[in-house]
Amino acid sequence: MTMPALVSSPFRSFWMGGFECTDKLNAFGERVDFLPLTGHLKLLDADYRNLAPFNIRTVREGIRWSQIERAPYVYDWTMVERMIACAQAHGIQQIWDICHFGFPDDLTPLHPLFPRRFAAVCKAFARFFRSMDATSPLIVTPINEVSFLSWLGGQVRGTSPFCVGQGWEVKYRLMKAYIEGVEALKEVDSSVRILTTEPLVQISAPLSADRDLRKHAEHHNELQFQAIDILTGRLCPELRGRPEYVDFVGLNFYYNNQWVVDTHAFIDWRFCDPRWVPLHRLLGQVHQRYGRPLVLAETSHPKEDRPLWMDVVTNECSTAIGLGVPLLGVCWYPIIDRPDWNDLMTWHQAGVWDRGPAPGSEPGRVLHQPTARALLHAQASLGGRIDHEPSLAIVR
Repeated sequence: MTMPALVSSPFRSFWMGGFECTDKLNAFGERVDFLPLTGHLKLLDADYRNLAPFNIRTVREGIRWSQIERAPYVYDWTMVERMIACAQAHGIQQIWDICHFGFPDDLTPLHPLFPRRFAAVCKAFARFFRSMDATSPLIVTPINEVSFLSWLGGQVRGTSPFCVGQGWEVKYRLMKAYIEGVEALKEVDSSVRILTTEPLVQISAPLSADRDLRKHAEHHNELQFQAIDILTGRLCPELRGRPEYVDFVGLNFYYNNQWVVDTHAFIDWRFCDPRWVPLHRLLGQVHQRYGRPLVLAETSHPKEDRPLWMDVVTNECSTAIGLGVPLLGVCWYPIIDRPDWNDLMTWHQAGVWDRGPAPGSEPGRVLHQPTARALLHAQASLGGRIDHEPSLAIVR
């Protein structure tokens, strides 16, 4: 017989805001640094102040590794210091990405010194953070979306190291660095908690598929778990992964995260396609696999379907919690508008705030009223109840 248990949440709010913080090289080898491009660094105080009416007190941010380590093992924490101080002034909790797709100019994941340099920056960050805040929980995502980054840089030449057919090698090296980064963080502060942020996908077979093709789809679907399996020591034990290196399984789920194997045809969530797997079922499967509390670490939808997608996500998360899944938070990512990596003139319009109407002008903040209303409704129907409770009753 299973017994109820209490999982205490370290997050200040159930609903979270994500500020797109990539500093990667895009497909053309150009450095795209989103914190200044979106205006977040310039409008930091206003961005945090704008969150208050929505009861958002937890955000995802990034240190921008390429910008703070301009020379090997030499760090400039000036901007990170400003970000931490601003968050403290507004009562905002920051979850920190160390590597959000970007690395210093002299590194790629295939460089032999990549793991050592990554562990060093992790250790330096933990020391710096504790010099500014000695008591708050430090929650870190060492490397964002290893599965996606290894595909983007290792298979389709979308970013460094601009390879084809090297996806597994890039993933292996990234996970070696990830684990050494976790060890370095915990060497400084054993209480550091690790939030993974891996894509949550569903790869299905065609409707008319035979048994072999269904097995083929199941195999490809299983590959999405390689990164967390390595981190927990289930796969590649020589990299020293351990179950305790995952405190919260963060999952990034978007409207286009389900597709058909081989053809890559997207399964549209708006239609009654029997292959579309509801989010609450996917969350339940991941919790059953790892037995850790979950966070929906990224979700959003571009343009006019934003409010409807938020309603869908809210209902699915409510269902998951009702079924005993320990879901501790949902992060709308990005909370402010962002440009496309490879076309900086095109903005996605997926945030709660848009950039404003004038192309080429400085990014502003224009509240998208339908999405704002949907978020307030989500707060009332789901987040509001959870935000005022210190823990979630779940079944283990």
